[in-house]
Amino acid sequence: MNVPGLLSVIVIALACAIIVGALGLITLRLLARHSLVLQLLVVALATIVSVVSGMAAAASLMYVSDHDLTVFYFVAGVAGCVSLVMAGWLGRALVKDSRHLTRAAASLGRGEPVASAERHSNTEFAALAGQLAATGERLRELRDQEGRIDASRRDLVAWISHDLRTPLAGIRAMAEALEDDMAPDPARYHRQIRGQVDKLTAMVDDLFELSRIHSGTLRLRLTQVPLYDLISDTVADLGPVAREKSLDLRFEGAMGLTIRADPAELSRAVGNLVMNAVQQSAPDSAIVVAVSEHPDGRAVISVQDSAGGIDPAHLDRVFEAGWRGSEPRTPGVEPTDHGRAGLGLAIVEGIVAAHGGEVTVRNVAGGCRFDLMLPAT
Repeated sequence: MNVPGLLSVIVIALACAIIVGALGLITLRLLARHSLVLQLLVVALATIVSVVSGMAAAASLMYVSDHDLTVFYFVAGVAGCVSLVMAGWLGRALVKDSRHLTRAAASLGRGEPVASAERHSNTEFAALAGQLAATGERLRELRDQEGRIDASRRDLVAWISHDLRTPLAGIRAMAEALEDDMAPDPARYHRQIRGQVDKLTAMVDDLFELSRIHSGTLRLRLTQVPLYDLISDTVADLGPVAREKSLDLRFEGAMGLTIRADPAELSRAVGNLVMNAVQQSAPDSAIVVAVSEHPDGRAVISVQDSAGGIDPAHLDRVFEAGWRGSEPRTPGVEPTDHGRAGLGLAIVEGIVAAHGGEVTVRNVAGGCRFDLMLPAT
């Protein structure tokens, strides 16, 4: 075929394709609210008509015999029917996937688990379905976590109300007795009032600290802190409380580790852990505060007690604000954290997180162990 003839065929084929394509687009526009299957059939039919019309127009200029043209039409018809069947099958598969994804999205809206179909018509739909299922699982976990947080907040309000009411009632009764000159030992009443005020002050301090942690306003004054000195001071401060319960509170581990931290806040975190162990431990048991270096270079401050461990079902809740165990870990030992409202461990987690570290808890033989893992200097 010479060049002019070839150009003529190209122009005819292009003209037929443009005309049929324009009609197809108009048809698709009219069928915008109809089934995807019907739209795919229109696309397949437009393709077939474009090819056949172009071939027929070109054949009229090439002196093709009627026999050959008839054969071409039959071949094109059979191929067109097969194409339409394939387009219909693909459309039905896409519609099935679309309905599955619609149901999955509706399940997400209702907070129900998202069922993942075993097979999809293509990898894109399969990936989307898998992502919806994963999103549904994450949303379920977030809802469960939100429920636990709400429950902890309700417990926190209830415990704070109780813990405030008890010392306030005692202060009021003693103040009235002093006012009416009914106190047999005024000096003792004054000391008791002072003790109750100290409890209230400790509770307010805890609430303020937790508020700063949650609001992101906790500002650290970072300096180089020798961990041995910090732990020794904490152990010395709480030593009298431990000895009062006949507890063996001691320090073990490395003595030369230094990290960059806020000494006051870090001391508070360690002190909360030690005080928690003191409150839960039975007399004549040991509490060991240790310092070591993690294989990844982080410094680890550990507080291990012999208070019988924590119920595994509660391990993931010990750092929730306001959560307290329903009973002491050591049988026969009454916790002495009245007035603290279950904030100590939540404060520990917040302080360690502000330092860029993490705190973990696990049960060990005879008790449990808290680990503060802090970035190295």
